[in-house]
Amino acid sequence: MDVNMKGFILLVLGISLLHTASAVTHSLKYFFTASSEVPNFPEFVVVGMVDGVQMFHYDSNSQRAVPKQDWMNKAAETRPQYWDIETGICKGSQQSYKANIDIAKQRFNQSGGVHINQRMYGCEWNDETGATGGYFQDGYDGEDFIAFDLKTKTWIAPKPQAVITKHKWDSDTAYNEQQKNYLTQECIEWLKKYLDYGKSTLMRTVGPSVSLLQKTPSSPVTCHATGFYPSGVMVFWQKERQDHHEDVEHGETLQNDDGTFQKSTHLTVTSEEWKKTQYQCVVQVTGIKEDIITVLTESEIKTNWNAPASNFVLIAVVVALLVIVAVAVAVGVVIWKKKSKKGFVPASTSDTDSENSGKGAQKI
Repeated sequence: MDVNMKGFILLVLGISLLHTASAVTHSLKYFFTASSEVPNFPEFVVVGMVDGVQMFHYDSNSQRAVPKQDWMNKAAETRPQYWDIETGICKGSQQSYKANIDIAKQRFNQSGGVHINQRMYGCEWNDETGATGGYFQDGYDGEDFIAFDLKTKTWIAPKPQAVITKHKWDSDTAYNEQQKNYLTQECIEWLKKYLDYGKSTLMRTVGPSVSLLQKTPSSPVTCHATGFYPSGVMVFWQKERQDHHEDVEHGETLQNDDGTFQKSTHLTVTSEEWKKTQYQCVVQVTGIKEDIITVLTESEIKTNWNAPASNFVLIAVVVALLVIVAVAVAVGVVIWKKKSKKGFVPASTSDTDSENSGKGAQKI
């Protein structure tokens, strides 16, 4: 597969940007993905997420916006045409995004092959401090293409091919004012509504199950936390009760099939070292005051070498979970390889008939 497809990272639907464990921050995020010549993948997909939980889905195969959580049906109880309106907006955007790929291919002097046009936008709200944030960024073929600066209501073009788009969109002051209003006001209001609709699910707190895993005596020791909610988590190692960063690799926060999350952090250290020096894994989850601390000892390590049958069962369960995630990735959202917040511009902080007034797509 060409066009740097190896650089793209497929994430499970509903996985969002990671919150730090100390912040109580809620988020409403939308991911648009338009593609050309990607086998077995819809040409256009829209995914909506609240606090990392997928609640909205549309794709060009079904041609219908649908709820992914039961509590999202409450939106239609107060607005009977809610899903018809959302479907109409997505269908309109689908045509614009298809045209955008053709335009971008001309600007990058490309012909056929696999190409991806993406949009990531949404807002965040801290229910303790009241602080808000917003972001709106487009990408093409795994690279940042253009981003909206909420402070100046102008567009940032990191690529020469996007300068034309920047000038075009900068001149549309009405559109830019609409986007700022959506990201800093309407989006926040709808985020609060969705949190209320799904409060029994979204506002719950579930503690993690923590295990220390190791494949062989010379393999890294993995601290695996799973079954926790919400997704805000920090999993890190300490040496002699001091934060330890050397030879530590952090994995992604992944979603389990039951809506909870998992995360692993790997420590490369010899058995001789951790037997004479105390190492411990610390897990902090948003909403849970107490840290979960697991000291690295031989009895705590679960492994499949010279291990009793019960440990084989545990390893099999963990592997099964990872397999489930890998399968789900096949229908995931393509997130560009940089995964940086370079183009994301925070916003400091009316209701409409449609929540997604910010979804309308302009041609580049």
